[in-house]
Amino acid sequence: MQDSLTALLPPDLLSFLRCPTPQAWVEAALRNQELLLIDHAQCEKKAASTAMSLMYRYVDRPLLLTKMSQLAREELLHFEQVVTLMESRGIAYRHLSASRYAEGLRRHLRAEDPLRLVDLLIVGALIEARSCERFACLIPRLDAELAKFYRSLVKSEGRHYEDYLMLARLVAEEAGDGEVEARIAFLADREARLIEAPDGDFRFHSGIPEAA
Repeated sequence: MQDSLTALLPPDLLSFLRCPTPQAWVEAALRNQELLLIDHAQCEKKAASTAMSLMYRYVDRPLLLTKMSQLAREELLHFEQVVTLMESRGIAYRHLSASRYAEGLRRHLRAEDPLRLVDLLIVGALIEARSCERFACLIPRLDAELAKFYRSLVKSEGRHYEDYLMLARLVAEEAGDGEVEARIAFLADREARLIEAPDGDFRFHSGIPEAA
C-alpha cells in the first residue's frame, strides 16, 4: 500500500498526516462500497457547504473568497460525479448519519477569530489530505471504473489541502500568531487519534472498524 501512496501523493502531504490509513479500514471499505460511495457523496456536499460558509463569514478576505469559491465549485462537481456513478451502479443516494471525524476535529477549535479561522483552515487541510490519502489507498484495490474516477480526484483534493494550509499560515501571519506550526502539529495529532481509534460506524473518514 505504501508504494501506491508514494506514487500518487506528494511527500509533503504524506508527512502532514501523522498516521497512514489502517489496513482494516481499507478492507472494510472494499466490503462496503455502497456505503463508501454514499458517504463520499455526502462528504463532497459538506465540503462545498463548508467553503460557502467561510465565504459568507469572512467577506473581507479576497484570497480566501477566491480559493473557497473555486473549491466549492469543484466539490459540487465531484458530488454530481459520485451521484452519477452511483446511479450507474444502481445505488440510491440516501442520508447517512455523520461520522465523528469532523466534529472530533472541530471540538478543538479556538473560540475567537482570527485564531478560530486559522484552526478551521487547518482542519480543512487535514480533511482534504486524508481524503487524498484514502483515495490513494483504495485505487489499487478497486475496479477499473472506480479506480479511474478516484485517481482523477487525487490532484484536485491535493490542491484543496495546499490551499487550506496556505490560507491558514497566511491568516496566522497576519494575526501575529507565532504558534501556527505547533497548532498544525496539535490538530494533526488529534486527527491521527481519530483515524487509529475503534469506530462503530463505517464512513469515508471513520476509524478502525470495531469488528476488525
